[in-house]
Amino acid sequence: MTKGTVSGVIANMVTLKVDGPVKQGEICYIETGGDRLMSEVIKVVGSDVYVQVFESTRGLKVGAVAEFTGHMLEVQLAPGMLSKNFDGLQNDLDKMDGVFLKRGQYTDPLDRERLWDFEPIVKQGDEVRGSDWLGKVEENSQPLKIMAPFQMEGTARVKSIVAAGQYKVDDVIAVLEKENGEEIKVTMVQRWPVKFAMTNYKQKPRPFKLLETGVRTIDTFNPIVEGGTGFIPGPFGTGKTVLQHAISKQAEADIVIIAACGERANEVVEIFTEFPELVDPHTGRKLMERTIIIANTSNMPVAAREASVYTAMTMAEYYRSMGLRVLLMADSTSRWAQALREMSNRMEELPGPDAFPMDLGALVANFYGRAGYVYLNNGEVGSITFIGTVSPAGGNLKEPVTENTKKVARCFYALEQERADKKRYPAVNPIDSYSKYLEYPEFAEYISKKINDKWIPKVLSLKTRMQRGKEIAEQINILGDDGVPVDYHVTFWKSEIIDFVLLQQDAFDEVDAVSSLERQEEIMDIVTSVCEHEFNFSHFEEVTDFFKKLINLCKQMNYSPYKTQQYEDYKNQIKEMLQ
Repeated sequence: MTKGTVSGVIANMVTLKVDGPVKQGEICYIETGGDRLMSEVIKVVGSDVYVQVFESTRGLKVGAVAEFTGHMLEVQLAPGMLSKNFDGLQNDLDKMDGVFLKRGQYTDPLDRERLWDFEPIVKQGDEVRGSDWLGKVEENSQPLKIMAPFQMEGTARVKSIVAAGQYKVDDVIAVLEKENGEEIKVTMVQRWPVKFAMTNYKQKPRPFKLLETGVRTIDTFNPIVEGGTGFIPGPFGTGKTVLQHAISKQAEADIVIIAACGERANEVVEIFTEFPELVDPHTGRKLMERTIIIANTSNMPVAAREASVYTAMTMAEYYRSMGLRVLLMADSTSRWAQALREMSNRMEELPGPDAFPMDLGALVANFYGRAGYVYLNNGEVGSITFIGTVSPAGGNLKEPVTENTKKVARCFYALEQERADKKRYPAVNPIDSYSKYLEYPEFAEYISKKINDKWIPKVLSLKTRMQRGKEIAEQINILGDDGVPVDYHVTFWKSEIIDFVLLQQDAFDEVDAVSSLERQEEIMDIVTSVCEHEFNFSHFEEVTDFFKKLINLCKQMNYSPYKTQQYEDYKNQIKEMLQ
């Protein structure tokens, strides 16, 4: 086993002199004052090795001994992770003593004593490959698969498998035999290095299936698909967290993973306190039962902040291998990029724009590329839908993290301070935001079967009307109400009815918080009929009065339970106004 001694300390970056081979990304432990500090190799230059310590290096002295483990940063994957709170190194935060983990303290992420009701899927003599399903257990009503080791190469024969019954995660549930006679003992626990993507699937096609979130500005205007990628940039106070909660609660996903990367402590506390109270609208039970939270606050060392998003993504890949739909929300990837910048600066690498690493674009692309919709080796499908938030300084959407993320994420939900100030929530700018999935022929084919073939043309038409309404609003602000023709006022108010009725949504109203796709289609048809209607007004004041009444009726319809008499009454009144 390779060992080393400390030759230099700069904050959390430590230089070691080693006596043997080490590899990039390898984990080592440095002994200091009775503590073992976990570290990761980030640079190797001859016998000098630079490591990034995941904890405080206070008191660390030159000459301290380090021992290398021979493996990279890994997570343990097994039943028992749902409804848990972890940090970026997969320490179980519910097991720690006090408010913070003490330096050198690591907690076991799994419950080793819990018994699981295991049921075999394969039988003795069957041939299996790496990640093939061997059996199943159930956790919080979620069916989980126990798989052959991910790292196993080639095929193996099932030499033995236990009968249905109760077992611990460390119990041997199967023995596999390779062609050369090698035996592999399989437990419920898997290990995987977090910075390597799992490729245990047969095919990764372009995603096409709409992911329903119940949020109209997303589902109708800028849809995201199962296995798709999106990001939400926006300044402080524009509603990023509320929008994330709404998507997490309402989206059609089996597993939800929240990665709080480098957030302020008060925001992480909000997640820990508010998320367990959210009710799952699909089951009526607590959403936390199918949720995992990975939290690293901004006062933690940069290496731990960087690791948190990779840990979350690896967990998501684990559940995708079971044929489950996973929704991964990261808040915020800006803090992850800032951690990368700090590490790059300490290694004195050539800086890119705003001192971020030169390869920031490649790092972001590689990470986003791990999401996707896949066909597993057994023909089943699984997906990871990834939505990250970006916190650009001063709301500047031209800074490097936002720009590099726009190149790889297919959906862009730009939260706007002006809309938030006007209380137009969700504060997603309908003009700057986009979904590239609207251009995919696979998505168009799916939507034509799911809804109808006129749905996408209607969406594009409404987007055009919103753009035209914005241009006219600017003219009215400059020239005044009497300075533009009445037809301009009509066009402007048609864009306003799209905004008020379709795009604005009350996340705290019991009815309006969630809109089914069927209801969204009906609302869009009503709004489209208003926009296509030819009005004949003589003065702009008539236009204003008419549309204010119409908007009020439409909003009351949104607050009414779907298909009830109250809902139908409001809909009929709208039709009468258009006669």
